[in-house]
Amino acid sequence: MPVTLLYAGLLSLVFLALSARVVQMRGAGGPSLGDGGNPVMLRRIRAHANFAEYVPLLLLMIGFLEVSGLPKAVLHGLGATLLVARLLHGYALSFTASFKFGRMVGAALTFLLLLVAGVLCLYQAASV
Repeated sequence: MPVTLLYAGLLSLVFLALSARVVQMRGAGGPSLGDGGNPVMLRRIRAHANFAEYVPLLLLMIGFLEVSGLPKAVLHGLGATLLVARLLHGYALSFTASFKFGRMVGAALTFLLLLVAGVLCLYQAASV
């Protein structure tokens, strides 16, 4: 599963950066639990959590599609789109105060990936 491994590795670096943003603010006199009513901390927590909510399922589906024999070009299309979507969304929430374009496009691409990967999984399952 070299295609899935590639995107899992790249996405783990994004997750690490989002995690570091939360930890950095906690260590700088921020709240040790929750957001402490700080809107910047809330945005960082949500960027981190949103990544954790969507990426595992999508990577799992990409991995299943890879094992099922889907062409590498399609797998790279799914993986690259996921990476771009999560970079845009994570940057918008964790690194800026008002990058609405990134948040909207990142979320829209993620939802589109859920649809496309889900349909591809159903198609591959029906083809067996």
